[in-house]
Amino acid sequence: MSETNKLPPAITVNNIKNFIPITLEMEKSQYSFWAGLFEIHCRAYEVLDHIKPPSETESSTVTTGATSDNSPSAAVWGLQDAIILQWIYGTISHDLLRTIFKPESTAQQAWERLKNIFHDNKNSRAVHLQHQFTNTRIENFADASAYCQELKILSDQLANVVK
Repeated sequence: MSETNKLPPAITVNNIKNFIPITLEMEKSQYSFWAGLFEIHCRAYEVLDHIKPPSETESSTVTTGATSDNSPSAAVWGLQDAIILQWIYGTISHDLLRTIFKPESTAQQAWERLKNIFHDNKNSRAVHLQHQFTNTRIENFADASAYCQELKILSDQLANVVK
């Protein structure tokens, strides 16, 4: 197969859950962890520029889908973008999906809507997590290990919120 007929690597992903095993939910404050896994996956499949805009020094043809020596055709760009949208939609909760879904959206637009949801609510989420942490009682757990695990989870979530 010639280089020009080569399929983009993103097309080979059959099940995104094999690579991103968590479902992003509003209540669990795991956005930073989810976003980190998602970015690694996009980098591995050479599509990171679909969710993160290229720097101003890079060619504007990447964001428009126009062709050049190094950029994909508009058809390939559109196919890749649809695949990444499927990845995003397949790794978030139904509530988040209903919140961010817009017909004719690009992967970057969906990515930005998710980012804004989690970053705009930082203060209220931090207060909620601090309240949960403070009110976690050992008597509500089977053993000290389960109690410590819950405190660690809440601590990690709080650290992700205040980043």
